Amino acid sequence: MNKLFGDYDKTIFWLAALFCLLFVGITVANPAAMQTNFQALFNFFITNLGWLYLLLTMIFLVFCLVLAFSKYGHIRLGKDDEEPEFSTAAWFAMLFAAGMGIGLVFWGVAEPIYHFAGPPFADPGTKAAALEAMRYSFFHWGLHPWACYGVVAMCLAYFQFRRGMPGLISSTFKPLLGEKGITGGWGKTIDIFTVVVTLFGVATSLGLGAMQITTGLDLVVGIPASTAVSIGVIVVITVLFTISAVTGISRGIKWLSTINMYLFFLLMIAVLFLGPTRYLINTFVESLGAYLQNIIIMSFYTDAQGAVLEHAGWDWVGGWTVFYWAWWITWAPFVGSFIARISRGRTIKEFVFGILLAPTLLCMIWFGIMGGTAINIELFGAGGIVDATYADVTTAIFAMFSNLPAGGLLSVVAMILTSIFFITSADSSTYVVSMMTSGGNLHPKNTLRVFWGIVAGSIAAMLLLTGGLSAVQTVAFVFGFPFMIIMVFMMVSLLKAFREDENIEVVVQVEKEVG
Repeated sequence: MNKLFGDYDKTIFWLAALFCLLFVGITVANPAAMQTNFQALFNFFITNLGWLYLLLTMIFLVFCLVLAFSKYGHIRLGKDDEEPEFSTAAWFAMLFAAGMGIGLVFWGVAEPIYHFAGPPFADPGTKAAALEAMRYSFFHWGLHPWACYGVVAMCLAYFQFRRGMPGLISSTFKPLLGEKGITGGWGKTIDIFTVVVTLFGVATSLGLGAMQITTGLDLVVGIPASTAVSIGVIVVITVLFTISAVTGISRGIKWLSTINMYLFFLLMIAVLFLGPTRYLINTFVESLGAYLQNIIIMSFYTDAQGAVLEHAGWDWVGGWTVFYWAWWITWAPFVGSFIARISRGRTIKEFVFGILLAPTLLCMIWFGIMGGTAINIELFGAGGIVDATYADVTTAIFAMFSNLPAGGLLSVVAMILTSIFFITSADSSTYVVSMMTSGGNLHPKNTLRVFWGIVAGSIAAMLLLTGGLSAVQTVAFVFGFPFMIIMVFMMVSLLKAFREDENIEVVVQVEKEVG
C-alpha cells in the first residue's frame, strides 16, 4: 500500500475510509429508516442547541476581527521574510471557488425567492418581504460563514507555516495537548473526525451540483432529468476533477478557479444589464444598508418568544439560520485547510480582511443581481418563479433566466459555471483529505488523491441513488456540532501560541541586550 499511496497514515486512512463505506452501506440497505432517524437528530439539534450555534458563530467573527486589529495582526503566516505564494487575484479566485462554489449558483435565486414567499416577519410576496429576503440572503452568505473558514484556516496556517508542523487539525492543539497528545489517541481522533466531516460535507454539495446540472441538461439540451443522468454527471465530473487534482494546485485548481471567476463576473454583468439594472443597483445598496443595520440583531435572534414561529408556522430560524451556520461549520475543515494552504506568507491582518471583506462583498453582489432580478419578475413582471422553485428548487435560476433575453445562453453559462465550481470544490476537498491522511504532506501522492476523489464521487452517487441526500445533510449537521467545539479550542490554542512566541521574543531580546 505504501507503494500505491506513498507515505500515508494508516490509522487515519483506514478508519476514515471504513466509516464512510459503512455509512454508505447502511444507507443503501435501509434509506427510509436512516432518514427518519437523522431527521429526529436534526430536530433535536435545532430545537435545543440552536442558540449555541448562533452564539459561537458570532464569536468566530469577532475573534477574526479582533486579531486583525490587535498587536498580533502583523504576524505573518509563514517566516518573517516570506512573501505570499500566490498573487492576490489568484488567491482570491481559489478561496472563493472553494469556499462557496456550487451552493452560490444553486441558491443565488432560490434562497431570496424562498424568503420572499415565506419571510420570517413580513407578509409573503410583498415589497417588505422583498427587502427581508435580500437582507437574510446577505446575512446567510456574508461575514459569518467566512469567519468560520477563517478561524480554521488561520490556526492551520500559523502552526503549519510559522511553526513548521504538519498540516493537520491536530497540529493546532499542540499548546494544549503537547507533542504526545497530538500524535497519540486524541490527535488521531481529531484528524479522523475531520476527514469524515470533510467527505460528507462535500459529497452533499456534489449531489446538489449534479441535480442542478441535470435540470439544466433537461431544460437546455432536452435530456430528461433522472437519477441515472445525475449519477452520470457525477461520474464525468469525478473523472475531470481527479485529472485536475493530479495536476496540482499551481496548475489545475488555479487555472480552473481563474476561469470560473471570469465566467462568474460575465454572468453577473450580463444579468445586471439584461435585467432591471436600476432596480438591481438600488436593491443592492438598500439591502446592504439593511444587512449592516441589523447584523447584530440577526446574529443573536433565537425567536425566544415564538413570534417568527407563529408567523411562519414553522421553526424558520432553526431551519434557515441555524442550519446554515451548522452547514458552514461542516465545510470549515476542508475549506479552512485549503485556504491555509494557499495563504502562506500573508499577515494575519491581510488574511482576515482578504477572507472576510472581498468574498462577502462578491456574494452580496451575486445575490443582489440574481435574487433581485427574480424578485423583480415576481413583483412587477410575469411571475412564476416562486411556483417553479417550490416545485423543484433546482429550476429556480433557469426559471429566472427564461424571463430574460438570451435566457438559453445564460442557462448554458450557468451550467458550465456549476460544473467548474463542482470540479474546484471536489478538487480542493480531495487535496485536503489526501493531505490529512498522509501526515499533513503538502504534496500527497497522486494515487491517494485519485482514491479520495473516487470515494467522494461514490458517496454522492450512492446518496442520490438511495434518496439519502437530505439524510446526509442532517448527518453533516450533527457532525458540525463537535467540530464547532473543536474550533473553540483551536482559538484558545492559537492565543496560547501567540503568548508563547511573545515570551520567546522577550527572552531573545533580553539575551541580546545582556550580550
